[in-house]
Amino acid sequence: MPELPDVVVYVEALERRVLGATLERVRVASPFVLRSADPPIGAAEGKAVRGLRRLGKRIVLCLDDDLFLVLHLMIAGRLAWAARGAGIPGRVGLAAFDFPTGTLLFREASTKKRASIHLVRGEGALAEFDRGGLEVLDATLAEFQAALTRENHTIKRALTDPTILSGIGNAYSDEILHRARLSPVKLTSRLTADEVEALFAAVTGVLREWTDRLRQETGDAFPNQGVTAFREGMAVHGRYKQPCPVCGSPVQRIVRGDHETNYCVTCQTGGKLLADRALSRLLKGDWPKTLEEMEERRSPPRDRGE
Repeated sequence: MPELPDVVVYVEALERRVLGATLERVRVASPFVLRSADPPIGAAEGKAVRGLRRLGKRIVLCLDDDLFLVLHLMIAGRLAWAARGAGIPGRVGLAAFDFPTGTLLFREASTKKRASIHLVRGEGALAEFDRGGLEVLDATLAEFQAALTRENHTIKRALTDPTILSGIGNAYSDEILHRARLSPVKLTSRLTADEVEALFAAVTGVLREWTDRLRQETGDAFPNQGVTAFREGMAVHGRYKQPCPVCGSPVQRIVRGDHETNYCVTCQTGGKLLADRALSRLLKGDWPKTLEEMEERRSPPRDRGE
């Protein structure tokens, strides 16, 4: 799933291409992707793009007449920039947005069809998509601590819950926990003040560093192919059995439903291997069974079913 660094780079790439441009035509190839009916999607045609925003892991195009086009990529959704009027890919294509400067293609390489498009009118309607999670890059340590400890969860759950922290998912939470040298299954209520401070430094450091890195890798191009949860240079995520870059121990993993956590036993758990069965017992009441359940927590009615 594209997370905060990836979505920021998408937004910035779109700003360079469509800010101030008119959305000439919307072509929807897969009806399931359109999750709103009022206003109709055709109402976006002929409207100029007045701004772009990141709203958690969503991308928002702010249009004339107080309209907002909200794109949620979920796990397998991706955007691509193509020549004006480019065809929608047959098997994975969801929709196309035609501008004078080119065409934005919305694709999803999955049969589960989780990605979505909403068109809403007014800031009030847009606010319904705000999960309420703290924008940690704009927050103080005290605000971070308050959000993190408001409920008692495993740190992994707290980092990836959009109602607690905004924009962080499975991949960067692994990197953050490794940087902070914390076990993913430690409970937030048991964090010391020093551990909270280390976690805050890791969250801000990892997100800023990877955002800057992706900007440099993308340059002026559009990230057509470069958005992935598994990146060269990550310390533990997607590196099962490979050596930890800090201590050399083989990276381990634990799996719960749709979620996989990668960690280092030496750097994070004091040499203790976290068994899947034990973790499942620990997380039974603390972890959603599916990604949809996580995404839909406190979701607005129109968003259910994603």
